[in-house]
Amino acid sequence: MKPTSNARLLRKNQTDVEHLLWQKLRNRQILNFKFRRQFPIDPFIVDFCCLELKLIIELDGSQHFEQVTYDEKRSVSLGQRGFKVIRFWNNDVINNIEGVLEKIYLVILEITGKERWL
Repeated sequence: MKPTSNARLLRKNQTDVEHLLWQKLRNRQILNFKFRRQFPIDPFIVDFCCLELKLIIELDGSQHFEQVTYDEKRSVSLGQRGFKVIRFWNNDVINNIEGVLEKIYLVILEITGKERWL
């Protein structure tokens, strides 16, 4: 299956946690930056991506306990292409969505070099 077709399928079958975070990222709700979901960056499909910032947000469930090495290699590969990857555990999104959003906000300020968004 082509990455674009696979990404479309993943968007249609998003998890509850992906849906929860997407409701907070979509429509330029965070500092007016556009995020995309289930976005193909060959050979990967990332959970959320802001191309303007080269920021990737990944959500990790329990299956990621067993694939830490793969996730690290993936993050390094994306980092070598200029992307910053931040990861959150699913239960952090469920139990502390405001804390997750605050971390994303602070990372965006770091990337843009702003002290705070006016």
